[in-house]
Amino acid sequence: MNPIEDLPLILEADQLVPLLGHEELLIVDLCNPRLYSQTHVPGAVNVAPQSMVSGIQPAAGKLPSVEQLEQMLSNIGYSENKHIVVYDDEGGGWAGRFIWTLDVIGHKKCSYLNGGAHVLLKEKKPTESTINHPEPTQVNIQIDDSFIASKDFIIDSLKDSDTVIWDARSAAEYHGEKVFSQRGGHIPGAVNLEWTLAMDHDRNLRIRSDIANVLEQLGITQNKNVITHCQSHHRSGFTYLVGKSLGLSIKAYDGSWSEWGNLPDTPIES
Repeated sequence: MNPIEDLPLILEADQLVPLLGHEELLIVDLCNPRLYSQTHVPGAVNVAPQSMVSGIQPAAGKLPSVEQLEQMLSNIGYSENKHIVVYDDEGGGWAGRFIWTLDVIGHKKCSYLNGGAHVLLKEKKPTESTINHPEPTQVNIQIDDSFIASKDFIIDSLKDSDTVIWDARSAAEYHGEKVFSQRGGHIPGAVNLEWTLAMDHDRNLRIRSDIANVLEQLGITQNKNVITHCQSHHRSGFTYLVGKSLGLSIKAYDGSWSEWGNLPDTPIES
């Protein structure tokens, strides 16, 4: 029996430790490079979050070109046969963004190390300081846009009672009190739950065990089509991951508020 085959999406450190070194496991570290150079999961390869975004203003967080993604994946020794475990040092934003990216390219076998580096450091799990450089691989991917909500898709969904938009920004951004684009506020009808409120700060930033109930009170439920966003689809990487872990029908708006709030005619509430 292959122990890699049945790994859950939300993976605890104690589940990962016995599998370290398995040839079918690829561990992706999205932590600050300085932290990675000091300590990380044994065998993990560090990835710069900037390699996952286009960087083109104003909506710099949009999905990059296929060529850019293929280069990033080649650099980490990607193979469609490997089970990818992802973590970061901030509670899941960039890790969730990476898992969304894997969904977009059709990679099915992935897990999030619940709590990430906070669990490694505070619960004294095995680590190393070796800088890992995998042998580059040949990568050819195709984009599945069913996980992507475009601006036009959202506009078409605004009057759909079966769709709910999860805004992962701060309450101040949601209400237009703090503005990082030309216009402030939120998408009409969107509900707000800041991404960090889905974390358990007493359990080293693991996903809250009661998060399904919290979301249900906001109308984010199994019978809805969910779209999540933030300013640049970084924070909403985590909320996408949370929704995916709950089995929600969820897409991410990678243009996020940096696109919506910089357009002159998109509808806005505050």
